[in-house]
Amino acid sequence: MDNSSHDAEREPAPRREPRRLPWWGRAVGGLVVLGLVLVLAGRFSLLPGFGGLFRQDTVDRSGPVLLKSIQDMHRYEGAAGNFQVVVDLEKDAAFLPDSVRGTRTLYVGAGSVSGYVDLGGLGEQAVTVNEERTKVSLRLPHAVLGTAALDLDRSYAVSKQRGLLDRLGDLFTDNPAGEQAVQRLAVQHITEAARDSGLAERTEKNTTAMLEGLLRSLGFREVTVAYV
Repeated sequence: MDNSSHDAEREPAPRREPRRLPWWGRAVGGLVVLGLVLVLAGRFSLLPGFGGLFRQDTVDRSGPVLLKSIQDMHRYEGAAGNFQVVVDLEKDAAFLPDSVRGTRTLYVGAGSVSGYVDLGGLGEQAVTVNEERTKVSLRLPHAVLGTAALDLDRSYAVSKQRGLLDRLGDLFTDNPAGEQAVQRLAVQHITEAARDSGLAERTEKNTTAMLEGLLRSLGFREVTVAYV
């Protein structure tokens, strides 16, 4: 028999039906598509009223404030200075490139430092009054500068650069890319700058003016204030 006639007599192979997903697979896929549609609709306000479904509410569940202690203050704050510093903190690994391990943070820190004179420890020798009660002399301790108080509302990070390993580490920490290190440096630099700013001298000058005005109003015609 001829081969061509034999091939013509063969029946065509049956077509294979495409495999269909089970019903639970179609249900999951439908829910995913529906969720995406709702998210897009709420994000771009395509459907009025759906934006409220994705609204984030903030609930304050803080406990009551506990009073730990009360401290009497016997000091006069004669001056305060406002400062701002740009902190550029970089941490590098010894044998790894910065793109793998390392951080660099550019932070603007704003804070204030107060100068005060401690009046609580004055003894009897610190105040001398003449018999006519017209002259008074005061011997006070020198002004002291407090630690800088960082204003978090005016302080901010300009940029943060982190290596791959540092970014991965942020996923497993409660405080990713924390700013404690640059904030401590900002406080340190501001405190040091306050010492060189003449703030202590200004505090003593203002304290002297306050005491002179107060004692003159009490009848003293001559007031002398010395810092020792």
